[in-house]
Amino acid sequence: MYAAGHVVADGWLACATSGTEAVDWDATMALRHDLWALGLGVAESMDTAQRGMGLDWPGARELALRTLAEAGDVGGRVVVGVGTDQLTSAAPTLSQIRDAYLEQVQTVEAAGGQVVLMASRDLARVADGPGAYRAVYDEVLSSATKPVVLHWLGSAFDPALAGYWGHDEPKAALDDVIGLIDDHLDTVAGIKVSLLDPALEMSLRERLSAPARAFTGDDFNYVDLIVGDGVHSSDALLGAFAAIAPFASAAFARLDDGDEAGFRDILGPTQALSRLVFAAPTQYYKVGVAWLAYLNGKQDHFRMIGGLESGRSLLHLGDLVRAADAIGLFDDPDLTARRARTYFSAHGIG
Repeated sequence: MYAAGHVVADGWLACATSGTEAVDWDATMALRHDLWALGLGVAESMDTAQRGMGLDWPGARELALRTLAEAGDVGGRVVVGVGTDQLTSAAPTLSQIRDAYLEQVQTVEAAGGQVVLMASRDLARVADGPGAYRAVYDEVLSSATKPVVLHWLGSAFDPALAGYWGHDEPKAALDDVIGLIDDHLDTVAGIKVSLLDPALEMSLRERLSAPARAFTGDDFNYVDLIVGDGVHSSDALLGAFAAIAPFASAAFARLDDGDEAGFRDILGPTQALSRLVFAAPTQYYKVGVAWLAYLNGKQDHFRMIGGLESGRSLLHLGDLVRAADAIGLFDDPDLTARRARTYFSAHGIG
């Protein structure tokens, strides 16, 4: 199980135009150590870390290399997102997209990391049908030297990825995705499904050939998807787990002991909070993750690179406080109350 971690900004530098130069590396790495200490793996340099929303490829590369180095010191598990976001052309060729993927794959593998092959905005923009996707993915997967996790990120998370795999409806792409995986079982460890469509995820995982696995990225319905139906289940690779890490850790300990009811008792109540964090427009869920970390004493301020904290309303932030408090998320409720009160007061809200 993996939690996709967010990045902590330097509160003095974070603004609408800030990027990698505004990352507080010490605080960001401390969050990763917290996840490892709870027995969770870290999914690094992905959308939770503001990939493509404040963090570019040079920043994602530095983040990945730092995390891989520190993971090696403590035996922590890490997977790293790679994409094509170093490209600057508005209309790159398929060869340029392939080469961009390969550059990032090789960078991560050279550092000892395992790759999550993220969906490419560039490919979604220029592909003229399923064949274009297949041509790029075939070459990238054939070049990988370690097992790769594919990532199917839906348009709810990133509107630029609408129609990925060359089909307007995700269900229509299932045959193509399964065919790609079947043809690369030697290098595809599985696929992370972030479509917020549990029926489609279940259909996909039923058709996966061993040893490929489904990793749920459904932050609305993860409890049932992880438990499964008695035959098939999904592993976890979730941004939500960065916000509810202690609950996830405790719940999986119960599941490892065969206690499904205990797993549900612990993790079930967290879904209401997660659904609020990931409410539309879903791409701003990172704001909720950072806000909850601030309220729980995991970082010293509520500023984000690129000024992304402005992506949610004060009303939404207040709702998050109540929802998180209702499940006992906050380690020090008095600290949380002081921080929330001070923040809202600074904005003229009593």
